[in-house]
Amino acid sequence: MSLNWSHPLIPQRADPHLSLHGGRYWFTASVPGFDAIELRSAARIEDLPQAVPKIVWTRHERGPASWHIWAPELHRVDGRWLIYFAGGERDDIWKIRMHVLENAHDDPTQGEWIERGQIRTPLDDFALDATTFRHGGEQYLCWAEADTSRQGKTNIYLATLANAWTLKSAPTLISEAVLPWERIGFAVNEGPAVLQRHGRVLIAYSAAATDANYCMGLLWADAQADLLDASVWHKSPVPVFASANGQYGPGHNSFTTTLDGRTDLLVYHARNYRDIVGDPLHDPNRHARVQPFSWRADGLPEFGQPQPDGPVQEADA
Repeated sequence: MSLNWSHPLIPQRADPHLSLHGGRYWFTASVPGFDAIELRSAARIEDLPQAVPKIVWTRHERGPASWHIWAPELHRVDGRWLIYFAGGERDDIWKIRMHVLENAHDDPTQGEWIERGQIRTPLDDFALDATTFRHGGEQYLCWAEADTSRQGKTNIYLATLANAWTLKSAPTLISEAVLPWERIGFAVNEGPAVLQRHGRVLIAYSAAATDANYCMGLLWADAQADLLDASVWHKSPVPVFASANGQYGPGHNSFTTTLDGRTDLLVYHARNYRDIVGDPLHDPNRHARVQPFSWRADGLPEFGQPQPDGPVQEADA
């Protein structure tokens, strides 16, 4: 099968989320100004760069969700569109919390996006990168959050949902930033992305500071297990995707497939240079990239390495 897009796919779009719904691809990501949420859509991945983005929501002037609008994700759940995103406050810019928008229109670039507000968690601390998935008759939320009683800056939590913006169960801590490569610069587990394949629920996540040390780890559990039991989760002792081939700090990924569903695709951001002047957060050149990946004999994904700039290469079967 021919894969016709190139690296990078869309420049200056960090935290990319690419999904396939209704025969179309839908793309959203953090915009450089951290001030709005945009969507773009195309029938083919290679057409996304030319697709006209539409701003569907902009930050408030003050109060919650008025600063640092980060990592939006577009999901289709029970016939409605949802956007999960993180936002701070103009007067307290690191008061980052998770928020939800909902739209009943068939086309998420049309209709009205209704603010459903903040997702409340027991910790009520720095929280971001919410994602959702259906499994075993339950809708789950997975996210990253700080806990001042622990050493890590953010760790990964999982809970079931009563509705799109309300937790049903108590959160379960499923991954803590304890390994050396997760703690370079900052002790971080964030950006969870869920993949359900081969009798497992897999969660890729990102770790370390957002410079060249940023990389991806992997969690997995048996699909028949109680996902809210922390003991059922396994963790790769080494990164599963890291800087290589002139691409630095790959991470904050999502997953999709080719139109025929036969090839799994890894969506992520990376910079094409190592050295950054100033705070990496203010460097806008984390570019969105999409590449195929394969599967090992043991049923775990083989992401390989970031591919160099240029035409995308097919993954080995």
